[in-house]
Amino acid sequence: MRSLAPSSDLTRSQDFFRSDSPVPLKDEDEGLLIVFRNRRCLVCCGCTTAFLLIQAVVILVLIFTLFRVRDPIININRIIITSLEGQAMNNNGSNIPITKPGVNMSLIADVSIKNPNFASFRYSNTTTALYYHEIVVGEALGPPGRTRPGRTSRMNITVDIIPDKLMSSPNLTSDLNWGVLPMSSYSRIPGRVKMLSIINKHVIVKMSCSIAVNISSQTIQDQKCKRKINLKMLKW
Repeated sequence: MRSLAPSSDLTRSQDFFRSDSPVPLKDEDEGLLIVFRNRRCLVCCGCTTAFLLIQAVVILVLIFTLFRVRDPIININRIIITSLEGQAMNNNGSNIPITKPGVNMSLIADVSIKNPNFASFRYSNTTTALYYHEIVVGEALGPPGRTRPGRTSRMNITVDIIPDKLMSSPNLTSDLNWGVLPMSSYSRIPGRVKMLSIINKHVIVKMSCSIAVNISSQTIQDQKCKRKINLKMLKW
């Protein structure tokens, strides 16, 4: 049975379907394609934004919890009196150390530095001034050092006392008879806390203490300290 269509028409129709040229889209199809592309861009942008927000929240939580710089804790544990010239008796019958005018005496302060941070606390030379009834009777310089994360380091600071200033106080005789020296100290410890090369802060610890030193046992009967911490972000 023969085809009713001419052979030339069949050839043209076959060439049309075999052609590699793109088929023109209708306006409705173009609109759907644009909507699909816009929706895909919105989904990608939304996922990227959500990922960045989650990262920002995690970083903020770490900064305010794990990476938050906490104040180092400094305490004076004990004071040892050295370089004495003799002893005398107080009203309680116990021996108390005394010194002669013009002869230097010294105190050794056992100081502890507790670092509650998750990074090492490196400090440079420390300065300490010792007061007796608001009169500066001694000064000292402490060595630099490092306190590891969550640890406590201890160091001995030798304070050279000027006996002339100490003995010029009108309260010395009564304090010696009582067996307790009321003293105060001011310490300044500059240092730095660096965490994972992200947080680098300069820390200055200023501490003022009022101390009651038992002369016979060379122990601290009472100690009250006030600390002031200055934090400053270092520039890179």
